[in-house]
Amino acid sequence: MTDGRSASRGDDPPAGAPAGPRGPDESAVRKAVLASAMGNCIEWFDFGVFSAGVMTSIIGTVFFPPGEGGSATLRSFALIAAAFLARPFGGMFFGPLGDRIGRKRVLATTIILMSGSTFVIGILPGYGTIGLAAPLLLLAVRLVQGFSTGGEYGGAATMIAEYAPTNRRGFFGSFLELGTLTGYIMGAGLVLIVNVVLGDATMHSWGWRIPFLIALPLGLVGLYVRTRIEDTPVFQRMEAAGKKARSPLRETLLNNWRMVLMLIGIVFLLNVADYTLLTFMPSYLTENLAMGDVTAQLITIGVEFVMILVIVPVGGLSDRIGRKPLLLTAAVGYVVLSWPAFALMQTENALGVAAGYAIVGGLLVLMLAVVGATFPAMFPTKVRYGAFAIGYNVSTSLFGGTAAVLVGSLIKITGTNYVPAYYLMLAGLVALVPITMIPETARVPIERTGTGSAPEPAGSGAAGA
Repeated sequence: MTDGRSASRGDDPPAGAPAGPRGPDESAVRKAVLASAMGNCIEWFDFGVFSAGVMTSIIGTVFFPPGEGGSATLRSFALIAAAFLARPFGGMFFGPLGDRIGRKRVLATTIILMSGSTFVIGILPGYGTIGLAAPLLLLAVRLVQGFSTGGEYGGAATMIAEYAPTNRRGFFGSFLELGTLTGYIMGAGLVLIVNVVLGDATMHSWGWRIPFLIALPLGLVGLYVRTRIEDTPVFQRMEAAGKKARSPLRETLLNNWRMVLMLIGIVFLLNVADYTLLTFMPSYLTENLAMGDVTAQLITIGVEFVMILVIVPVGGLSDRIGRKPLLLTAAVGYVVLSWPAFALMQTENALGVAAGYAIVGGLLVLMLAVVGATFPAMFPTKVRYGAFAIGYNVSTSLFGGTAAVLVGSLIKITGTNYVPAYYLMLAGLVALVPITMIPETARVPIERTGTGSAPEPAGSGAAGA
C-alpha cells in the first residue's frame, strides 16, 4: 500500500492543541487501512454470494413456499432490501457510539456481527424442513446483518481518513472500496467455482451453503487484525483535549443536518450505481438478456477485476486534482452515458454486453475511488463517525437496498430493459446538486475539515501535513 512517497507521519494537531499522540508511521497507517478494508471486504463478500445469478434463484426457492410471492429472484432481492431497513438504525446506534468510545471498539463489534450473520445463513434449514419459520429466520438474520453493517462503513472510512496523511488521503481511502470490489469478486467467484465443481443438482441441494460458511473464518481474521491497531490519532487527540461531544447524535442532527442532506444526495447516485451493478446486474444478464450463468458471472467478475486495477491510481489522482472533479465527471457521465451503455447490452453479443457493463463500472470506480476520502471530511471530528453513518445509511436504505427489487419490478411492469439506465440518469441529475455545493477538502488536514475551512493552495503546508 505505497505509491513510493513517505507517509511517515499523519496530520499535525492544530495550533494550540494539547500535546497528544503523534501521527502514526507508515506501518501503522497500512495496518489501519487493512483492518478497515477487511470489514468492507466481508460485507461485500456476502453481497457477492447473495446476488450471484444462480444464488438468487436458489435462495428464493430454498427458503420460500414454491410458486408464491413472485419469482425466486425477486424474493431474494426483497430480502436484500429488507436488510437495508435496519441499516439506518445501526448507523444511529454504532455511529454516535464510535464518536464517544472510539472507532476501534465499535468496528471490532460490527465485523464479527456481519461475518457471523452470513455464516448463520449457511446453516439455516429451508422451507421444506421448517416451513414458514425458514423465511422468518432468514429475514431476522438479514436484519441483524443490516444493523451491524449500518455501523461498519462509516467507521471504516473514518478510520482510514483519520489515519492517512493529508496529501495521501485519497490514495489510502481508495483501499476501502478496493475491499468492496475484492470482497464481491471473492463471493461471486466462489459461487461460480462451487457451482461448476459440484454441478447444478448438488449446488441446489447443499452446495449453496459453502460460500456462506466461509464468512466466519474471514470475520475472525478481520477481528484479529482490528484488535491489533490503536484507535485513530485524531480521535485520541480529541479525547486528550476533552473535546468529545456530549451527545454526538443530537449535535449531528442540530448542527450538521445540511451536510448530512448533501451526503444523502451524493450517496443516492453512489448506491444506485453500486447496487445496480453489483447486486442486480448478474441476474439482469441471465434473466433479461438470456445469457448463461457462467458467461454472466465471467463478465461481472472481469469488469470488477479491471475496476480493482484502476481504483487505487484514481484515488491517488484525487490527491492531486481534488475529489470534486472526479465526482462531477461520474455524475455527468451517468446522465449522458447510461442509455448508450444499456443499448450496448441489448446487442446479445458478449463483447457488447461487456462494453456496456464496463461503461457503468468505469463511471462507478470514479466515485468509489474518492468517497472514502470525501465523506469523512464533510464532518468535524467529534461527530464524524455518527454523521457519516447516519447520512450514508439513510440514503443506502432508501436507494441502495431497494435498487434491485425496484428496477427488477419496473422491468416486469414496463417490459423495457432500459429501466436501470433511466434510474441511473435520474440519480446522476440529483447528485450533481450536492456535489457542486460541498467544499473541496483534498488539501485540508482531516482535523480541520467539516468546519468550513477553505482548502489551502497546492504546495502549502497542509498538502504535506
